[in-house]
Amino acid sequence: QVHLVESGGGSVQSGGSLRVSCTASGDRDSMLYMGWFRQAPGKEREGLAAIGSGDKTYYADAVKDRFTISRDNLKNTLYLQMNSLKPEDTAMYYCASGRYNNGWTLLQSARYTYWGQGTQVTVSS
Repeated sequence: QVHLVESGGGSVQSGGSLRVSCTASGDRDSMLYMGWFRQAPGKEREGLAAIGSGDKTYYADAVKDRFTISRDNLKNTLYLQMNSLKPEDTAMYYCASGRYNNGWTLLQSARYTYWGQGTQVTVSS
């Protein structure tokens, strides 16, 4: 069992930066793979970035030049640094974790077992 808590969301103007965090507790083996997703009203959940074994990182094309995923294993915390934010980045941001390679990619929500409650990010123009 893993408990994930996101924080750091808020409101920012277009072009600004924000860092969201996800603090994990519980079964460390189930934190092997971790990812960030977002969901805007009326849209499907979208995979943004993920980190896997050996801390290899993966990014969606929409954010790869603006967002950076990282994690501090000592603090059991996952981060998403977001730069050059745009109004279309407005969404609820979720972190997720899992331990199994079930055939889904790390940017697909079905890969993950545990989810946080989300933190809202709002970007104004």
